[in-house]
Amino acid sequence: MFTPRCSTRIAFAGRSERDAGLGCRRAKVLPDKPPLGRGRAFPGVGQAWRRLGRGPARGWGARHGPMSLRLPQGVSAPALLGIGFMVLSGFTNTVMVSAVKVLSSDLHPAQISFFRCLIGLIMLLPVIWHAGGAAVVRTSHPWLHVLRGALNAVGMLSFFWAVSLAPLATVSAINFTAPLFATLLAILILGERVGARRWSALVVGFASTLLILRPGGELLGDGALLALGASVVWAGAMIVIKRLTETESSLSITVWAAFFVGLFTLVPALLVWKWPTPIQWGWLVGIGALGSVVQLSLSRAFALADTSVVLPFDFLKLVWASLFGIVFFAEVPDLFTWVGGSMIFVSSVYVAYRERRPRTTPEGYG
Repeated sequence: MFTPRCSTRIAFAGRSERDAGLGCRRAKVLPDKPPLGRGRAFPGVGQAWRRLGRGPARGWGARHGPMSLRLPQGVSAPALLGIGFMVLSGFTNTVMVSAVKVLSSDLHPAQISFFRCLIGLIMLLPVIWHAGGAAVVRTSHPWLHVLRGALNAVGMLSFFWAVSLAPLATVSAINFTAPLFATLLAILILGERVGARRWSALVVGFASTLLILRPGGELLGDGALLALGASVVWAGAMIVIKRLTETESSLSITVWAAFFVGLFTLVPALLVWKWPTPIQWGWLVGIGALGSVVQLSLSRAFALADTSVVLPFDFLKLVWASLFGIVFFAEVPDLFTWVGGSMIFVSSVYVAYRERRPRTTPEGYG
């Protein structure tokens, strides 16, 4: 008789799988209740629900046991949870960016950037306290945090400004180039050796960027150039983060980033300062809270699963950005944006995959 694996089964009966004779200690027990009002809406459903897994099994139950859902072969629960956090991060990021686009018609992007960091830092205070207080954010590399904060401040200012000028889908597609620029900077600054495969991925990715920008065409405007500049600066921040992760926790890196980015964006914000209205305060609080959710979800995604597992789902940001652009801003992305964004994303995922996998190919080939 075929017996499903206990580690990937979820019982739907009104008792545990162990009581049903399957010997699983991790079964989840659901109440002994039928759907749709205990069967009153559909006579007979209640009896079928209560008998599920109890009486003599017939048909499917006789061959395979109680009704169950099984995870795909080779996929673990932490990996699925990591994918879920990555999807949440991408969707929340799109909501935040859309809010920035709406608010940028009344407040300058520099001021929005400052409040994004200030409110985000306030939102992180309970997390810091729960994790152990000031001890968890103590650092031995303060100047690296200063450098990362300066780079992120320039990147955030450029990105928010780009969002106010260019379609959401275009900005989102160009944003996928940040890992490509990070690999290029690692080659030029850190002397990292890259083989033919990653060089090919970089060439394809940057060529796809030209497909989106179309130099000489009508799309090459200030918004697209600012988005590209933000990706270059964020790539530099990635190099610094790569160094910080050797000794710092993800919470420490996130907190110090919020502090220094807020500090560096305060000066340009003061130059264009305008006191927000009560409604605008609500938008700013929402942007700060969403930004914290993005950072924490991203950290949890990479902590629960390998980069090669969760990173492909980051492509959904382009889908969300296109949908939000169509629904809320009447921005319909063209074919070049979809094709170019897809090619850039595939190149970025491949580069990340080659950097994470063990060295199994000859030097200069992988």
